[in-house]
Amino acid sequence: MELGADGFEQKLPLLEELILGSDFLGLDIEFTGLRSIFPKGQQTSLFDSPAEWYLKTKQSIQQFTVCQIGLSMFSSMGRKSNKYIAHSYNFFLFPTTLGIMDSEFSFQASSILFLNQYGFDYNKFLKNGIPYMNEEQEKKIKQDLLTGNWKVRSTLDKDQMKVVIDEVTRWLEMAQEGDWMTLPDITGFQAFEVQLVLRQALPTVWTLMKDRGVLVKKVSRQYRWCLENSSRDHDDCRREKILLSARGFAVFFQMLVKAKKPLVGHNMMMDLLHLHEKFYRPLPESYEQFKLNIHSLFPVLIDTKNVTKEIWKELSFPRASNLLEVYEVLNSDLNPTKNSCPVIIHASECIKYVETKYPHEAAYDAFLCGSVLLKVAHLLLYRSTGTSLLGQKLSLSPFLTRLLPRISLPIFFPPAYRPLCWLPLLRLIQSKADSGGIKLEPTFPQYLDVLGPYVNQVNLIRACISKIHKGSPGCRPLQAHCV
Repeated sequence: MELGADGFEQKLPLLEELILGSDFLGLDIEFTGLRSIFPKGQQTSLFDSPAEWYLKTKQSIQQFTVCQIGLSMFSSMGRKSNKYIAHSYNFFLFPTTLGIMDSEFSFQASSILFLNQYGFDYNKFLKNGIPYMNEEQEKKIKQDLLTGNWKVRSTLDKDQMKVVIDEVTRWLEMAQEGDWMTLPDITGFQAFEVQLVLRQALPTVWTLMKDRGVLVKKVSRQYRWCLENSSRDHDDCRREKILLSARGFAVFFQMLVKAKKPLVGHNMMMDLLHLHEKFYRPLPESYEQFKLNIHSLFPVLIDTKNVTKEIWKELSFPRASNLLEVYEVLNSDLNPTKNSCPVIIHASECIKYVETKYPHEAAYDAFLCGSVLLKVAHLLLYRSTGTSLLGQKLSLSPFLTRLLPRISLPIFFPPAYRPLCWLPLLRLIQSKADSGGIKLEPTFPQYLDVLGPYVNQVNLIRACISKIHKGSPGCRPLQAHCV
């Protein structure tokens, strides 16, 4: 499902419910660029330490922006079946421009051509992107709202605001106290700004926001004072409402942080850097501080690129150069656990992914991340426990004669009656045995346990090591094998 600025706030309660009810989250992010080619000498190198790689990459993160985030929320469909439902969402984003707050970012030609090749809709990004800000930017807007120091920065907004003020000023000259006028087709942030600026510039007006415009009423100064001091709880210009709209996707980001669900990506280091910079705080100078911050935000990270590297080597799977190819190999007969793997069902709002592949669409790639995780975890569990405990029927009959003599009943049951007490249990056990036994299905906590060696290890591209661990600076030698 696609979400832009229109209707995003209305979807937040549903999104929060889906996050809290999920077992884990698949993530993918698309950017306007990957790595800056300037300044010369600052490109990453195979000889870079993690700290050097971080400082060089930090500049690119600050230069480019996020245009689309994909999130796929995976939830188990019950303890008796190894089935998961995936709710996948595409979020188109655009930086908040409100008051004096503005952003600069670059486009990289190769990245734009790449996204265009896969059908990325730039109109949804530029015209209807969900606003966002980090905590530092939020503090600045709060300060401006508290002090009443509200200014409009962009030339376009200034020109539009000047036209609005001129129109209202001319109307005031002819209007009587109590008269109304409507400023049509002003919505969203612009409606907030128009009201704030009009109230700041004209002491004899009051404003209200309606469905498709802003209403302006001529009032006396005394009545204006009464309105300002009596309608704060219902004022369309109140600070909390402006701030909620301006924060946009950052509100949803805080839901993700609060939920503390395992976050799964593929080659996700750049994703983590952008999440920190765009929605949390500007990236710190210290690489170690960045790792600590990310760990506090997302205690459980799993990079499927790192996991599949190890599996591919050990099982001699054919080389896969991208996430979709990894997914297809795991869905093929080359995977010895193909027939017992978890069944993954798309939720109704993302039914388009059932039959058609959409590589490099963020929500689809987020779905692939989660699916690869489940299939790889199932394969690892298969190898660690053996086929007899994985999706197999366990016959109870051979165990009955050995089990019952070892179970002691409470002493208040006389010995002569103890066998009778077991009859209901025996009948239940026998019925299970007669029907073929009990099928044991893996649970997600079991999958998470078997993935333990890979948790919080994130793949690193072009550095002296191939992965980093959030909790320590530890490295291992770079291996040439890539997935």
